Amino acid sequence: MLIQILTHTPTWVFVLFGVLILLGLNQTRSRTASVSRVTILPLVMVALSIRGLTQAFDHPFAYAGWVTACGVSLTLWLQFAPQRNAHYDIAASRFTLPGSWLPLILVCGVFMTRYTVGVMIAMHPELRSTLPFAVACASLYGAMSGLFMARTLQLWQIARRAHLLAHA
Repeated sequence: MLIQILTHTPTWVFVLFGVLILLGLNQTRSRTASVSRVTILPLVMVALSIRGLTQAFDHPFAYAGWVTACGVSLTLWLQFAPQRNAHYDIAASRFTLPGSWLPLILVCGVFMTRYTVGVMIAMHPELRSTLPFAVACASLYGAMSGLFMARTLQLWQIARRAHLLAHA
């Protein structure tokens, strides 16, 4: 059955997965990046998360699950996982960032969740209207989106602090 699922998957899905893997792998190494660059991938992944949710489910509780899980993961990450070793250079308008495997894990998580949900709904269309399934999937999307947003917010805070210190 796995072979049948893979052979019915459009080629562009594998290309997209490969591009996302490369973007995630790039973040495992120390690098420099602009504010817009550290914002683009999280925005794209949150958009993919929301699009996956809206394409798969019509339950208002699914959206509530997404918002709740997103808020909880965002809050917990901001509270208990400070961004370490990131630096913002005002003169260059760039961050110096340590490598991290988390973006790769999150990218793969969002992609695989979306792919798996799509396959499951294609095989069992009744799942689209099953509330527990909808809320569980939406919550998973939301939790990963919250982590993406939290990491970006932390970097924005670092840049803001650097600007405030420079003008103090």
